[in-house]
Amino acid sequence: MTRILVTGVRGKTGVPLAELLAARPGVEVLGGSSRPATVDVAGVRPTGFSWDHPSSWYAAADGIDAVYVVRPDRADAPELISGFLDATPPRTHVVLLSERDADQIAPDGWALRVERAVRGSGRTWTILRPSWFMQVFTDPRYYRDQLVDTGELPFASGGASVAWIDARDIAAVAERALLGEGHPGQVYELSGPESLSLPRTAELLSRAAGRRVVHREVTIDDTVAGTEGFERELSALTFERVQAGVFAGVTDTVERATGRPAGTLEAFLADSGPALGGAV
Repeated sequence: MTRILVTGVRGKTGVPLAELLAARPGVEVLGGSSRPATVDVAGVRPTGFSWDHPSSWYAAADGIDAVYVVRPDRADAPELISGFLDATPPRTHVVLLSERDADQIAPDGWALRVERAVRGSGRTWTILRPSWFMQVFTDPRYYRDQLVDTGELPFASGGASVAWIDARDIAAVAERALLGEGHPGQVYELSGPESLSLPRTAELLSRAAGRRVVHREVTIDDTVAGTEGFERELSALTFERVQAGVFAGVTDTVERATGRPAGTLEAFLADSGPALGGAV
């Protein structure tokens, strides 16, 4: 029996990954969450895990063979992840959810320090560096409500395109990295199959929603208004990278890792029409 801990099990990649792993024979899936009672993925054992409570780490990691680490977006993430990995068995294989082209950030950048914590843990590792998730369009914490209420997609693109990726494709690659051979020591840059301008993205959103959606170019300052501290710095840096074209590049990594092409934004939105107010 292979025991795998999935942190962030209720998240965009955590849910589909846990479902894939639970369907595999001989795999025990621990769903790590600060609220384990809310973990309801079939075949997954709810497991208490919180970055705020290091006392939970040893119990969650007890006897695991692999772990999927969803990086917490906070300033002390490098130290937290380093401490957590010290609590895992030495044989543990670590799959980290990082971000696209993280090594294009300054050498002392936060994302790279997180990756270095994994590389220096003494555990085998695989790093996933995905582009922007398609799910931001159907999540009310991001763009869904604006799309539904105003018909606008406010996005500081600076004219750059984005190779949107379905979080389910990230999960599929993570499953292979956790269980398959040939993945330790690999860094996977992940994207969808096409790079789309924001006006073209809005066209596809319009088709799915059944009404007109337009892209409204905004400034980075507009985007980070109302935030402060590390959240503001991280959001501003992310959009600076968008405008530099970091998220525009298309890779075939999903297909090479899973044996099937990455899903298109058009196909994702066709499944998500009701979430955007479109026809069922």
